[in-house]
Amino acid sequence: MPEFQTSPGMRDVLPPESARWRRFVRTFDETVSAAGYGQLVPPLLEDIGVFHRVGEATDVVSKEMYDFVDKGERHVALRPEQTASVCRAFVQHRPVTPWKVWYAGPNFRYEKPQRGRYRQFDQVGIEVLGSQDPLLDVEVIALGWRFFQQLGLRQVSLVVNSLGEPDDRAAFVVALRTYFEANLTRLTPESRLTLARNPLRVLDSKRSEDADVIAAAPRIANFHSESARRSLSAVCAGLGALEIPFTVDDRLVRGLDYYRLTTFEFVGRTLDSVQNALGGGGRYDGLVEDLGGPATPGVGFAIGLDRTLLACDDEGVFDAPEERVDVFVIDTTGGMNALLLTDQLRAQGIRTDRAYENRSMKSQMKAADRSGAAIAVIVGPDEVATGTVVVRPLRDGAEQSTVSRSELTDTLRKALS
Repeated sequence: MPEFQTSPGMRDVLPPESARWRRFVRTFDETVSAAGYGQLVPPLLEDIGVFHRVGEATDVVSKEMYDFVDKGERHVALRPEQTASVCRAFVQHRPVTPWKVWYAGPNFRYEKPQRGRYRQFDQVGIEVLGSQDPLLDVEVIALGWRFFQQLGLRQVSLVVNSLGEPDDRAAFVVALRTYFEANLTRLTPESRLTLARNPLRVLDSKRSEDADVIAAAPRIANFHSESARRSLSAVCAGLGALEIPFTVDDRLVRGLDYYRLTTFEFVGRTLDSVQNALGGGGRYDGLVEDLGGPATPGVGFAIGLDRTLLACDDEGVFDAPEERVDVFVIDTTGGMNALLLTDQLRAQGIRTDRAYENRSMKSQMKAADRSGAAIAVIVGPDEVATGTVVVRPLRDGAEQSTVSRSELTDTLRKALS
């Protein structure tokens, strides 16, 4: 066993899987850029206070953050999520609203590793700051839905809810606490600990022992103000107009404390029911203000890369792309000609590789075959003397030909097309 290996919950992503990751992000970029979203690249490190605004009572903040004091005596944290970073960037730079951005990259949470969940995990997401329009919530949800369609996923369900206005939510939390405390002996020890921190989080319990008591708990819909009901109705009407199927589940609360009004989740129906959320989000109209900015509404979502790719595997879609080169240069004259030819072809946009260490013709041909290249370009002493190269197709059985070096690029482009 090697002396050094990845830390628990971390892993190396090797090719061709890494190419699949790039394609995933590229597909997301294409989906949301077409709707006017520009990319924001926030730092991995933030002042720990940025994430305290996510909610002191959440596991993300209380137990899972990687935080430390740096060499400048600043208490910082590796980001556990990116919405708070987006809002911090908005407060710092004050862009024109509505500010529509997307992001992609790793986050860090010290939680128990399991299938589809790592301590370093990548997400893609969008955020819009500066509008309270519930039809903007519909746009955001629709972009997530269209992205899953672009991946080829069909076994995805959309669940929506509303956490109401702040006063609605506060009254609901009081009612939940009263109810759960009256039924404390029926809760699991884990849920009792959760109750002490945040009654809303008890609703997230997937433990079967908690199911009956949660099923009979107060429901947020009974606490909605008139404005909250109108907002949810508008979101549902907008999704219906776009023919996006959804269900309303008033037990959906999401995992972070900053949400209010619209919340939603994308569920992978092929995944284990305990870990089947591919992503989700909602409205967080008070977060910018909590970070020191002006009162600014916001809405967005994040989608987990790992779990979404597991769903793709289950459905047999969005495979890792083949990373082949187009041309393999074989040089039996010492290697300098291969160096020049590969550089020339790469500069012309032709994916090209070569062998090294002045190996035999037979060895280089084997390497060319392993590379997946469609064509071998061969140069030996005779070709050097005449300023030519041999172009040998490797896959379709066509005849090889000899061409001048000046004609090589055009010859290869025609053959590859």
